[in-house]
Amino acid sequence: MNSMERVESRLAKLPVDRVPNLNIIMQFAAKYINIPYGKYCTDYRYLVEGNLTCCRDFGIDMVSAISDPFRETAGFGGTVIILEDDVPRCTDPYIKNYEDVKKLKTIDPASSERMCDRLKAVSLYQQECNGEIPILGWVEGAFAEANDLRGMYQLMYDIKKNPDFINELVEICLEQSILFAKAQIKEGAQWIGIGDAAASLISPKFYKEVVLPAEQKLIKVIHEAGAKAKLHICGNTTALLDQMAGSGAEIIDIDHLVDLKTAVEAIRGKALVCGNFDPVSVLLDSDPETVKEHVRNSLIIGGADLIMSAGCEVPKYTPPENLKAVFEALTEQL
Repeated sequence: MNSMERVESRLAKLPVDRVPNLNIIMQFAAKYINIPYGKYCTDYRYLVEGNLTCCRDFGIDMVSAISDPFRETAGFGGTVIILEDDVPRCTDPYIKNYEDVKKLKTIDPASSERMCDRLKAVSLYQQECNGEIPILGWVEGAFAEANDLRGMYQLMYDIKKNPDFINELVEICLEQSILFAKAQIKEGAQWIGIGDAAASLISPKFYKEVVLPAEQKLIKVIHEAGAKAKLHICGNTTALLDQMAGSGAEIIDIDHLVDLKTAVEAIRGKALVCGNFDPVSVLLDSDPETVKEHVRNSLIIGGADLIMSAGCEVPKYTPPENLKAVFEALTEQL
């Protein structure tokens, strides 16, 4: 089986030669090909090279256009600082007061330098993958983008003090996410990842009323455009699992802070669970045999409802032999 066949068969609950490996690689990929992360984030050719190389060398079954959360922020007009060899920063919130939301206008992703760079990555993947490796585009979830534009502290304050403002901000962010997702699908992405990390910090009630409806609308558009969705919410999402299962996403990423058995039981029959051993204590700080032990345990717990991955991004300084151990443990199951 090639990676495309493996992932699609797993989704359909058909037999696979091994469980798909969907580890998220960003900083690790740049370091592995000896490229400063600032270049990886700003030149799609390095991002594509890093992903394809890691897929080949570590048995990863999906290439991704993800690099950082500030592609859309830059498109809206926010100031994004590109560092030489670290993740981009946005230290000065673009939306400083309630009136500033009026200056937000959706734009054609192709007209924004940073969003266009991601479109070019997807297009190059389309040429290089030959339909054999799934291509994962990426957008910020509407609530996560609201956080990127407003800042975490102020956004949490606004939830309590000005919910109408939050609704307006989330709506415009959703419109941009939809445009960006559709543009990536047009370039060849078969999947769209939705990063909504800030959602792990809110109550189930607010998630149900504001965040989940935005995710559902976005995923509906993704499906209508002919692609599938992968929902990624970092952090402890235990209280949100039942609702996340109703998002419509085909794959739901689960961080290591969530009990895997609990996640599988909540999501089974509605989506596949992707996760979820600790990327730091297991991948970064342990050894190959420990990694294999965690992979084996995850397979026992998840059964046919699981796709393998660490709970979040593979850390930059992960020993290559530890990441390779994930693939080796999966092939042991043959």
